Amino acid sequence: MPHPILYSFRRCPYAMRARMGLLLAKRSVMLREILLKNKPADMLAASKKGTVPVLILNDGSVIDESLDIMQWALQQNDPANLLCIDNPSIQSDIDALIATCDGEFKGWLDKYKYADRHPDFPEEYYRQQGMHFLNVLEERLSTSNYLLGTAPTLADYAIFPFIRQFAHVDRQWFEQSSYPKIQDWLTKHLESDVFSKVMAKYPLWLDNHESFLFE
Repeated sequence: MPHPILYSFRRCPYAMRARMGLLLAKRSVMLREILLKNKPADMLAASKKGTVPVLILNDGSVIDESLDIMQWALQQNDPANLLCIDNPSIQSDIDALIATCDGEFKGWLDKYKYADRHPDFPEEYYRQQGMHFLNVLEERLSTSNYLLGTAPTLADYAIFPFIRQFAHVDRQWFEQSSYPKIQDWLTKHLESDVFSKVMAKYPLWLDNHESFLFE
């Protein structure tokens, strides 16, 4: 059986968490690394939204939302029980945290990262709005090593790439901020084998149309 095809961009947080989901579920794919400024016609034919990740399954069906890719992979194999299928209460908390991250927080993150494109307010204002979500995470991490207890869940891996992005906007501010628990949690992810593997560099697919096995 051929492997599914994954169009990805290494530094995109959405593609990053899709790759983490596949890796954690031990699902191998043929990875095609792209540049968003030069999108392959094959990818656009599969998904007109024109952003990564895009996963093309062996039957030709397409999954083009990062969270859906994570859930698709983990529903088939979830050795660390990241979906917490035996605990509906935690499942509800996972959904709520990710929804806040992908909605309100991501909106403020984009404005914070590109404050020069949003001159209505200074950069500090957008950072302060994003800090409301950081406050929630810091409180959770003050009582446990991970967002929902002593072990990571889907929420940790789905949210981590966006906290990483927030921290990198002004690294000096973040390192001096009053978020020691988030800093420790972020460092734990950044130094993990999972992150190291998903951030491996691959040649661009459009250079020679060669896919690479990601497993």
